[in-house]
Amino acid sequence: MDTHGFTHFAMALAKLIGFDLCPRLAGLKDRKLYLPRGLDIPDRLRPIARETVSRRAITRGWEPLLRITASVKTGWVSATYVIDRFGSANRGDPAAAAGEALGKLLRTLYLCDYLGNPSFRTEILDLLNQGESVHSLERAIHTGSIGAKRGRTTEQLAAISGALSLLANIILAWNTQHIQRAARQMPEQFQDNLLRQIAPVAHAHINMRGTFNFDIGPHRSTLLGVEQPLSARNAAI
Repeated sequence: MDTHGFTHFAMALAKLIGFDLCPRLAGLKDRKLYLPRGLDIPDRLRPIARETVSRRAITRGWEPLLRITASVKTGWVSATYVIDRFGSANRGDPAAAAGEALGKLLRTLYLCDYLGNPSFRTEILDLLNQGESVHSLERAIHTGSIGAKRGRTTEQLAAISGALSLLANIILAWNTQHIQRAARQMPEQFQDNLLRQIAPVAHAHINMRGTFNFDIGPHRSTLLGVEQPLSARNAAI
């Protein structure tokens, strides 16, 4: 399957639903600008421009694409299913072709903003890094592989994924609550420009394995029911 087709269709679907999809783009030096045919392209951009976007494909598949978008927006079908079904740019499907063509235009606009606006690029990378750090949190919650006796069916995988997401969300909510408390107590140290860069994904302060270690040396005699030697008591004093 064409992975670029998935990206193009996903960007088109997201835009029609009402938000901009800003993916992490690898291999930027090999990326091309996809444009409609017949545009006056500057000579300096021609080496990276490809006039492969069909206006006719967008017009032909516009109505079915809107119906698919409405189905996702109203919850009749999941976005995952739609992208998996139409994201490979099936040649015989007007909606897939329209999504592919529209997505190419949207990705071209995004690429221009990404390369031409340093502040936009920095903000996008910060947000992507924060989002990907959630995976590190989930790996910290569950270590090791899933055994052969579980996680093999779709229902089992959904249950495992849902449980892991629930635990991760509990930690995110707990961290957010304490960050908000600290921000209220020390507003001068938690200004808005700083809070925008903080993601509640830290987990080094959370005991994931349920093992606690305590120094019971000072309470050894009490716990064991024996009297502590005089030398030890003098040393403690």
